[in-house]
Amino acid sequence: MSIDPGFLDRLIAAPRLLFPSVSPDGRWVAWLWNGKAEGNGPWIAPTAGDAAPRLLPEPFSGWDCESFSWAPDGQALIVARRRDGEEQVGLQRVWLDPARPAEALLPDRPGYYVYTAQAHPDGRRLVYAASRDPATGLGGDILHLYEHDIATGAQRALASPRRSCKLTPKLDPTGRRILYLRNDHHPSGRALWVYDLETGTDRELYNPGGPAKAEGVWSPDGSRVAFVAEGPSHKRLGLIDLASDDLRWLVDNPAIPVEHVRWPRQADGGQDLLVVLESSAARDEAGFLMVPTGAYAPVFRGGDILRPIAPLPDGRWVLERGRATAPTDIVTLAAEAPDLLTAHELAPLPEGTLPDPAELSPAEPFWWHSVDGLRVQGWLYRAKGEARGAVVHVHGGPTAHYDGRFDPVPQALCRAGFHVLQPNYRGSTGLGLAFQEAIKADGWGGREQEDIRTGVLALMNAGLAQPGRVGITGLSYGGYSAWWAITHFPREVIAASAPICGMTDLVTDYWTTRPDLRPYSEAMMGGTPDELPEKYRERSPIHAVDRIKGRLLIVQGLTDPNVTPEHVEIMRAELDARGIPYETLLFPDEGHGIVKPGNCRVLYERLIAFFSEAFGPALEDPGAEDIEVVALPLPSAGPFQDS
Repeated sequence: MSIDPGFLDRLIAAPRLLFPSVSPDGRWVAWLWNGKAEGNGPWIAPTAGDAAPRLLPEPFSGWDCESFSWAPDGQALIVARRRDGEEQVGLQRVWLDPARPAEALLPDRPGYYVYTAQAHPDGRRLVYAASRDPATGLGGDILHLYEHDIATGAQRALASPRRSCKLTPKLDPTGRRILYLRNDHHPSGRALWVYDLETGTDRELYNPGGPAKAEGVWSPDGSRVAFVAEGPSHKRLGLIDLASDDLRWLVDNPAIPVEHVRWPRQADGGQDLLVVLESSAARDEAGFLMVPTGAYAPVFRGGDILRPIAPLPDGRWVLERGRATAPTDIVTLAAEAPDLLTAHELAPLPEGTLPDPAELSPAEPFWWHSVDGLRVQGWLYRAKGEARGAVVHVHGGPTAHYDGRFDPVPQALCRAGFHVLQPNYRGSTGLGLAFQEAIKADGWGGREQEDIRTGVLALMNAGLAQPGRVGITGLSYGGYSAWWAITHFPREVIAASAPICGMTDLVTDYWTTRPDLRPYSEAMMGGTPDELPEKYRERSPIHAVDRIKGRLLIVQGLTDPNVTPEHVEIMRAELDARGIPYETLLFPDEGHGIVKPGNCRVLYERLIAFFSEAFGPALEDPGAEDIEVVALPLPSAGPFQDS
């Protein structure tokens, strides 16, 4: 079955908005439009809303912007750029003034990974995390905290953690201290550390203990740190004064599902307001917390997902707005008595180039119970017109979640006549800390896969799917789940699978992925492949290919350094040796995910054709029959009860 080319044109023209950020002076907002044909450099627009967005064109011809940060004076961006999905980035200083040429700060493809580059207020230094070995200058396994002299290019290692993890350094607004993360105590843990650039002192500020994680932000004057930390049963919000090390808990209430915190500078110079980002039932919401009193009030709640970014001098707020039937955008809105009808778009896309909301399927919450009674949530998108079958679209991570905002994959599939379920299986964020951590009881390839299988059965019981007419796809860990389903579930449950950049062998994944990602595997599996060889083997789909009965399409970006092309090579050898048929869709110019507009068109058309052929002609609805949820045998399953 084909899809209307005009609709597909409009769908692909709807880019995915990433990382919206307001400049320190409040005059500009910058963001990335992933997949926009005009280029993948940063876009900017004045927060006054009196001019159209513009792309910072140089030096991004042929390059992708991976991330950016504002220079302290708000006159430039520090941009990390890469090409064709590679993840080793070069750094550029790109001025908002188009008359000033960009400056190269770090060569492209430096031979190591660089994260979270920021400019010091003095304009002479950068701070970032890099997997550069301080002794050899070459790429290594550990991320270190670096200071970089812009004039000379000299790099000085400031701190060297014992284990590798994403340090996500944050320079305080005064330029004196750096807040960063370390997992020295546990592969899964994240403790807050502070490095003092003036004294060279490096110390642990707060450790939540064991596998628990914390993340923090600076106050606008750099004197305090607000942070979210995992506790025994829920996440809580704390505040530390750097002068006294006094710790005060601002939110320690499971009824307020804290996920993240922001501390924007207020327009009048005040710094008494925290933005608390919540997530409940996989829906993101926000609240304001007054630091002096601890008073908390929910704000910006309604049908749309609204994430406050920063306040403006006239009392409006800049927000990120998400919804299922329109691309994510940036708007301004009054905090008091907000009316979405008065929202002003700062990043409008040209009229007539996007899908009409009537062409798109809304995201409906869909709940079911897994094999152990755990209540699982997902988002259901209903097919446009007569349904030909159903497709499960699994998110990656697994520490992530679908939140019901615009996503072109389910919309393309729905338009072609498929119901789509996006499951938030155990291990997902957005449904509470206990749900998020439940995946570790079994490790990858445990009951989180049963959550997906029972979601398919729930679709069948609801009359939205038929045995033998359900497919599965997903990126990264979603690709691993697609591999797991086709090698472990009967064809009546999963008839076709299209894993995208998915792990086939967890041992291969551990040793070939980026070194900074290995502790994540250890945390999820309970150890390394050397420590748990049997567990890594039994949870690897490559050792169960003899069970494949359905159709298989393997999708891979050939420059992927995360789930490397070696996964495809070893799986193809295994499939060929056993005479198991399969199809491939390989992209030489893509990395961990398919993002280029032309490649997205190829992918969407191929997925639609693949699932259409796998399911055959549309059938009349035979009516729903209750299907019993039966647990499949799972090794090493530990107890977990729904809280």
